[in-house]
Amino acid sequence: MMDQHDLLEELVTANRILANEGVLDSFGHVSVRNPENPNSFFLSRARAPAIIEASDIMEFTLDGTSIGAEPGKPYSERFIHAGIYEARPEVNAVVHNHSPSVIPFSVTGKKLRPIMHMCAPIGDDIPTWDISHKFGESTNLLVTNIDMGRDLAACLGGRTMTLMRGHGSTVVGRSLREAVFTAVYMELNAGMQMKAMALGEVTYLSPGEIAAIERGRAGFTFERGWENWCHEVDRPYVPGNWDFGEGYSRADRQAGG
Repeated sequence: MMDQHDLLEELVTANRILANEGVLDSFGHVSVRNPENPNSFFLSRARAPAIIEASDIMEFTLDGTSIGAEPGKPYSERFIHAGIYEARPEVNAVVHNHSPSVIPFSVTGKKLRPIMHMCAPIGDDIPTWDISHKFGESTNLLVTNIDMGRDLAACLGGRTMTLMRGHGSTVVGRSLREAVFTAVYMELNAGMQMKAMALGEVTYLSPGEIAAIERGRAGFTFERGWENWCHEVDRPYVPGNWDFGEGYSRADRQAGG
């Protein structure tokens, strides 16, 4: 297990990577559950992701209340993270973003579905959370209290991600590296899917293919992406622990994609 200093530096790196990859811009945020206290999580103060430092990071309870140091104003949408961590004990990282290629799928009848093997983690059953269904048509579409966060978490259910109508999306993972990986490939898939749809009928990944890819995903995959992205944002790469995935041999993983 990483100590807290290293974990917070990892969270800084996640912010920088997601900003560099076009998933986060001046807005959006990524958090990580506190491994020493699963009933709290770490999230930066309200600041643009590309310039976040470890000193910006705050700790929150699962109702969105800040505890400990308060270096600045918190994100108003910390309740997205709180609601999901409360509902999903296996989730250890959350990314909320306004990923530009994804938003059109939140306001049309076209479903976001994986078309490339690297994008399989987004899943084939991606819901769209519409804040107006429970909270009316006069909100600013932001998740600004725990009731909204819990409603969003209920829509997400046991899935990897949910769209947010006219707003963006939220992605979860068992680790920061997994959540970042999925969020990056979510944006890539959305862009590729729109291009493919413009060309004609699209062949999507089948549920069986998605399941096989999910079974084979291992930390090795995340490490390869993480190391490359760390290099791109000039952040130190710290190797993580990883296994080879159920049903896949060491040779399979080393052959890789």
